[in-house]
Amino acid sequence: MNAAEIARLTALSPLDGRYAGKADVLREQFSEFALIRQRVRVEIAWVIALADEPAIGEVPPFPEAVKSTLARIGASFSVDDAARVKAIERTTNHDVKAVEYWLKERFREDADLARVAEFVHFACTSEDINNVAYGIALHEARTQILLPALQAIADRLRSLAHAHADLPMLARTHGQPATPTTLGKEFANVFARLERQIATLARLPIKAKMNGAVGNYNAHAIAYPDVDWERIAAKTVTSLGLEFSPYTTQIEPHDGIAEYCDALARANTILIDLDRDVWGYVSLGYFRQKTREGEVGSSTMPHKVNPIDFENSEGNLGVANALLRHLADKLPVSRWQRDLTDSTVLRNLGVAIGHALLGFTALRQGLAKLDVDATRIAADLDANWEVLAEAIQTVMRRHGLPEPYEQLKALTRGKTGMTPEALAAFITKLALPADAKARLLALTPATYTGLAGTLSKRV
Repeated sequence: MNAAEIARLTALSPLDGRYAGKADVLREQFSEFALIRQRVRVEIAWVIALADEPAIGEVPPFPEAVKSTLARIGASFSVDDAARVKAIERTTNHDVKAVEYWLKERFREDADLARVAEFVHFACTSEDINNVAYGIALHEARTQILLPALQAIADRLRSLAHAHADLPMLARTHGQPATPTTLGKEFANVFARLERQIATLARLPIKAKMNGAVGNYNAHAIAYPDVDWERIAAKTVTSLGLEFSPYTTQIEPHDGIAEYCDALARANTILIDLDRDVWGYVSLGYFRQKTREGEVGSSTMPHKVNPIDFENSEGNLGVANALLRHLADKLPVSRWQRDLTDSTVLRNLGVAIGHALLGFTALRQGLAKLDVDATRIAADLDANWEVLAEAIQTVMRRHGLPEPYEQLKALTRGKTGMTPEALAAFITKLALPADAKARLLALTPATYTGLAGTLSKRV
């Protein structure tokens, strides 16, 4: 057994253990290594911004060779480099100061950079670096992982909506037989909801700040009173793909992260709703699940093919939402100009997103295994002719017949086994125009689907 296998067997978190293979992609954004690497990237961007400002004479403009060296330091940052940072941290007991000292070590290896080594982290508080680093992680995770994963689910839902647009299905409001729909329309409903949340998540600004210990550029202005520090800070933040936050305390207020977490949680909630509905349809026999050779459904019942993908998805999305909602509630709250409670909480962003990603993956696997049992769906419709009561009483209303709802209630409410013959006998006696009566007599549960097919194909 190799070291990686041992590490996964002994991991405390399932994201690093059982599910490591499915969550590995997030290590590039949310591992400790990734956080340190992003901090290095931010510190370098700040030094470059200082060098680009003519009024800061002590940091002269960098020649192209120096800029290349800086780019290489950031791009080549390795796990060994991160280990050196952690070694420094054992002395400093401060993670961001350790990054500063590591960068200064690297700067001293180059004559041009050695002269400006003390301008690494110049006038910065740790939060100037951290908030931008987390912002980069959230931006990259959204663009590279979350949006593609959510869009893949949405695309599958659209495909199912189109494929089954005209397949009639009994609806179940309050769990009881209700006005028919189509299977495609039910997938279209979820697609429309999910697309809205994808669009919301995609357009949310991710904000960051670079304005010092309490957000007022105090140290900046005392050292260089004639420099436009707001412009430099904004330029640095936007150069890293984020939106500048001009009014803050020591910390960026995290309202944007809260919005991000809320948007992701809403998408997750929609998918939990889907998980539960599909689980129920599997239970009813509307869907069969494709089997895999060698797979076991139950340790004691050999016949079982359990809807485990939808259960796994629901469970992980629930864990994700518990964390996301705590993040959204907690992060915008900080005592006075700064307390440290956000620091430890922010480290769980990757955990929340990791469980969301597990939920997305399991759901896609589950949807890919579904086979529709059209015969079972049709049999359920044919066993519930009473659902046509709505159609009959509505046509009666149009044509002014007395007490249409009450008549149909007396005929159908709470009664099972309603037959087409019994409904036909009732319709035949009604004083309706011939065309209306003919339309009702021709109606079946399978043809009473309204505009469901059209709506399904429109998404």
